[in-house]
Amino acid sequence: MIKSMTAFAGNEIEIGDLTLSCELRSVNHRYCDISLRLPDRLRFVEAELRTAIAAKINRGKIDLSLSYKKQAKSGPNFSINMDAVASLLDTANTIEQQMQGCLSFSALDVLAFPGIQQEPDIDKAELTKGIITLANQTLTQLLEAREREGTQLKLLIEERCAKMLGFVVLAGKRMPEVLLLIRNKLTERITELVAQPDFDRLEQELVLLTQKLDITEELDRLETHITEVLRVLKQKEPVGRRLDFLMQELNREANTLGSKSTDKEMTQIAIELKVLIEQIREQIQNIE
Repeated sequence: MIKSMTAFAGNEIEIGDLTLSCELRSVNHRYCDISLRLPDRLRFVEAELRTAIAAKINRGKIDLSLSYKKQAKSGPNFSINMDAVASLLDTANTIEQQMQGCLSFSALDVLAFPGIQQEPDIDKAELTKGIITLANQTLTQLLEAREREGTQLKLLIEERCAKMLGFVVLAGKRMPEVLLLIRNKLTERITELVAQPDFDRLEQELVLLTQKLDITEELDRLETHITEVLRVLKQKEPVGRRLDFLMQELNREANTLGSKSTDKEMTQIAIELKVLIEQIREQIQNIE
């Protein structure tokens, strides 16, 4: 199934007195690039989170943001490290003795000092299990979003492939007319310039010119590549890189078609093909 590399998902879970929030963002990238933003208190789950993401996503820049907040409950919500308070006050008293005057500070100032407030210990095993569950739930939502957008991209690409096939057929029908026009123009021109033209020689030159301007091979390759694109779109594994390669091949054939063109309509067909190829290429940049 075609998956887009652009998506977003968010989820929450409650563990004890904590409410954990997880957000996942995904954008296009050549490889799988995982970035994690975790509170220091939750750094111990970083390896597990990376493993969980890498197991389900092959390409894309993935940003995971994990945060938590305490739930409001009756009773004390935190404890005080009284040893740290005593040490802080003793240090402040020593410093004040070296100053010209004393500087007063409140209890709130003391509470704001790092290390004074102590958060209760938590069960890391339980917390790890909950965080991984939360991450997997959010990851599932992200993958579903990537699949939904991938389905839309698949439809857009198939629509443009159908238009390209139409132009290939049109070019094939137009080519005999183009060669006949070239033949008639050259015959008329040579007849005007030469009283007794060598028609055998003229025929040989026309055959050589026809071979140089023949686009049958280019049209066959265009049709083959377009058919391959449609086939690849049905595969289940990531196909972004393969589709990108096919776009390069299609663009090469369209360029050759344009360079061989000596007809206004044929030139317009080559231009329309290049426009469609570029539109598909832009969409493919978001496919995993």
